[in-house]
Amino acid sequence: MAIGIVAKLRCKEGANAEFEAGFKKLQKVVKENEPDCLFYLLNKSRDDDTTYYVMESYANAKAIEFHGSYEEFRQTSKALGPLSGGRPEITIMDQID
Repeated sequence: MAIGIVAKLRCKEGANAEFEAGFKKLQKVVKENEPDCLFYLLNKSRDDDTTYYVMESYANAKAIEFHGSYEEFRQTSKALGPLSGGRPEITIMDQID
């Protein structure tokens, strides 16, 4: 069964362009290294331009375990840390096929 994730992220005020550019790099890393990640998309809230939602879908639980476990992902995502406006809020769901 596929698994969906929605992660609510915030960036610091005025850091949008850098945050979005950094996330594009992270998307590229995920696409190149995670064949069982079905999609990994960044969306910006229409109500608050410092709030973003990452919509993710994985083929199985092993794919989620692998996500974030390798060095290139950790290094690329670490660069987003100084731009972040706090800890992400993560919701994990079972995908209905």
